[in-house]
Amino acid sequence: MAGVLKLHITETGEQLKTLLAQQTTARGKERIQALYLLKIGQVQTLKELSVVLGRDTATLYRWFQKYKTEGLEGLLELKKGQGRKPAIPKEAMERLKQRLQKAEKFSNYGEIRIWLKEECGVDASYKVVHEAVRYRLKVKLKAPRNKGFRKKRQQQETLT
Repeated sequence: MAGVLKLHITETGEQLKTLLAQQTTARGKERIQALYLLKIGQVQTLKELSVVLGRDTATLYRWFQKYKTEGLEGLLELKKGQGRKPAIPKEAMERLKQRLQKAEKFSNYGEIRIWLKEECGVDASYKVVHEAVRYRLKVKLKAPRNKGFRKKRQQQETLT
């Protein structure tokens, strides 16, 4: 019969049905559903399957080629994007972390920017440096003020 898809699905219909229920992503459900519909014989051709799933035949063909070569794991594999490279590289972050642990700390984020540029060759904005130090490295630059600071200041103002 022309147009009949010749794909050997190793999993049983029951296995595919339970696997379909376990899927957490729409992508995984759609791919398992395609295998399931073929396995139980609800669809015979790639064209019928494309109509049922609402996908192009080229997309389904690509899925099945992946299934043939890599199996079920390859078909369900989620690829993670590379994402944007950090403004401050790992090596510079490690050096900064070591420097912040020393007794002589930076007094402000501007000093850290200058140090990063001179020592590591990293030109990062104030915002990037602040977020890296404060939230990623969890370091506070400001020393807590003395509780009696305001009282002393008020006393000095009243004396003068």
